[in-house]
Amino acid sequence: MNKTVKELQDYFRQLRLAETAEELPQFLREAEKASWTYLEFLEAITTFELNKREVKSIERRMKWACFPFVKTLQEFNIEEQTAITERQLSQLQEFSWLEKQYNLILLGPPGVGKTFLAIGLGMEAIQRGYQVYFVTMGELIQLLKTQEFAHKSQVQLKRLRASDLVIIDDLMYMAMDQREANLFFQLINYLYEQSSIILTSNKSPDQWSELMGDQGITTAILDRLLHRVEVIHMNGDSYRMKNRQHVFQNEK
Repeated sequence: MNKTVKELQDYFRQLRLAETAEELPQFLREAEKASWTYLEFLEAITTFELNKREVKSIERRMKWACFPFVKTLQEFNIEEQTAITERQLSQLQEFSWLEKQYNLILLGPPGVGKTFLAIGLGMEAIQRGYQVYFVTMGELIQLLKTQEFAHKSQVQLKRLRASDLVIIDDLMYMAMDQREANLFFQLINYLYEQSSIILTSNKSPDQWSELMGDQGITTAILDRLLHRVEVIHMNGDSYRMKNRQHVFQNEK
């Protein structure tokens, strides 16, 4: 056997090891320079390929998650919150709740960090290998109402239903008619004990029936959401107001 490096690279590509194929000449140079054993050489190229695949997998899951912005938990200022302690945040980052299909409900007025925390947890979950999907309540209702005839809606809902963690932002921000409430119930029923859900809302669950207009559907939804749940009340001043920027600078 006396294959050229180019021929070996083609073999790697046929085996769908494209990243390793590109780096093969560099690996061969390093192996010769450091006198690697066959085992060391195989370990180097397989580790490289696995790492590259993991990076691509994370990039793909980040794209599918549809986050409106990127914020990590490291950027979340825990000192400005009284609703959750550093120890509790660490427990959430362990994701045992996600493994057990627990839900999180983040309640509070606009600007206190509900969406920030939800996205931070979602990004951390992606790094741990979970599939995450983010959607606002308004976007979700539109997807549900158009899924029968819009291919894009079908694709998005397929990804949502296949996710380990679904984040629904601004729940109960607007009133729903009976059809919309029924479609929402069907989705929650599908996700029940299959995926974890993070909900953000500025209205407590006992107010949801006012916006759904159907006590029966509201009760059925709450029954599934609250079966295994942690409710976090995030009260306080708005981050956006505290850190607002001005057009006019203060004159001295």
